[in-house]
Amino acid sequence: MTRLAVPIVLGNLGWMTMGIVDTMMVGRVSAEAIGAVSLASILFITLGAFGGGVMLGLDTLVPQAFGAGDVKDCHHSLLSSLYLSLPLSALLMGFLWWSAPLLGRFRINPAVFRQTVPCLHVLTWCTPPLLAYFSFRSYLQGMDLARPVTFALLSANVLNAVGDYALVYGHWGAPALGAVGSAWSTTLSRLYMAAVLAAFILYHDHREKTELLKTALLPDLARLRRLLSLGLPAATQIMVEIAVFALATALIGRLDPVALAAHQIAMNTVSLTYMVPLGIASAAAVRVGQALGRRDPEAAGHSGWAAMLLGGGFMSAAALALLLAPGVIARLYTPNPAVIRAGASLLFVGAFFQLFDGLQTVATGALRGAGDTRSPLICHAVMYWLIGLPLGYFLGFREGWGVKGLWIGLSLSLILIGCALLWVWRRRVQSFRRAAAKNAEVDVI
Repeated sequence: MTRLAVPIVLGNLGWMTMGIVDTMMVGRVSAEAIGAVSLASILFITLGAFGGGVMLGLDTLVPQAFGAGDVKDCHHSLLSSLYLSLPLSALLMGFLWWSAPLLGRFRINPAVFRQTVPCLHVLTWCTPPLLAYFSFRSYLQGMDLARPVTFALLSANVLNAVGDYALVYGHWGAPALGAVGSAWSTTLSRLYMAAVLAAFILYHDHREKTELLKTALLPDLARLRRLLSLGLPAATQIMVEIAVFALATALIGRLDPVALAAHQIAMNTVSLTYMVPLGIASAAAVRVGQALGRRDPEAAGHSGWAAMLLGGGFMSAAALALLLAPGVIARLYTPNPAVIRAGASLLFVGAFFQLFDGLQTVATGALRGAGDTRSPLICHAVMYWLIGLPLGYFLGFREGWGVKGLWIGLSLSLILIGCALLWVWRRRVQSFRRAAAKNAEVDVI
């Protein structure tokens, strides 16, 4: 589990570092620029992650086929996901482009709003390569080829940092575009990531002679339906989770630039720690799926629990760091004393849900490897939208606690989701054991 998880985690950290570098770069421009990058990014990520979530059906199909020794079936799943990404990209791009002006209805600070819309318009263009990247990533990880994903993300971070330096501040003859320059740098970096993975897939096929290029090009309607049946619940669950924080960000935008900047700093930090269990969750999906593909349900259960131990252990350490040094972390983003104080208070709140966030993330991945993408959807929808967000709104705007009130409500929902999915996974492991016992009886007979 660790051998597979480490390169995936490094790749995920590279993904998150890109957003952190963007925030740090524009943080030297103004608090309004931080807010604009925050709003544009969260709206794009909400819809982009939905598209990527549809591709997560590959996390079930590819590992199970690879575990069964059927690499050609992996090729068919990859091709089907690329067919699926084409109309999905067009739909998401249209929605992103025309939804940007709707942000004004949330009464966002005018100085922030003026920079948000052009940032979002630029980010819209990286939707097709981003969905292709998600397909390539799941395909490679499902076949134990995680290192190319890590390389693509880490090298893309270098490209993004250089692009930010040039386009945000206007160095090396480039125009000083501020927040919009950060959006252009991110877009070019995501195009680069998709190109790198596509090149490696072709190289691997040529070297190993897996006959990827001989895959029939006609769309496989049955496989497309299977991808959708697995991917849509996973995508909806991701969108439910991100949309909560998107709405919270929009609500915080009604307060003041300092509150919004503090929220962005805290979100970037807890999102960075979240990348580790998210990578472990991908490894859990692969290992659980491969074990089930080779008809070893007992090993599937062991893989899930091993992943839980890794994810929970890391997030416990992250919680301790947020409790002990919230001000130090906030100071890395900005020299503004007011933003540092507000950001540190949110990081302190975030410490209390770290463990549960890690457990729910890893459990979601393990369940996805077993083909269960509906249970996480139900848990996230109920806990976030019926409990966490209403409570956060009440505390933040009715009781006057501001941004901290919203964070307390969302923290409670994460704690409840972690407990619920841990119980669901325990029940699933029990079903694995019953299946293993039944297989043993059949072997004896």
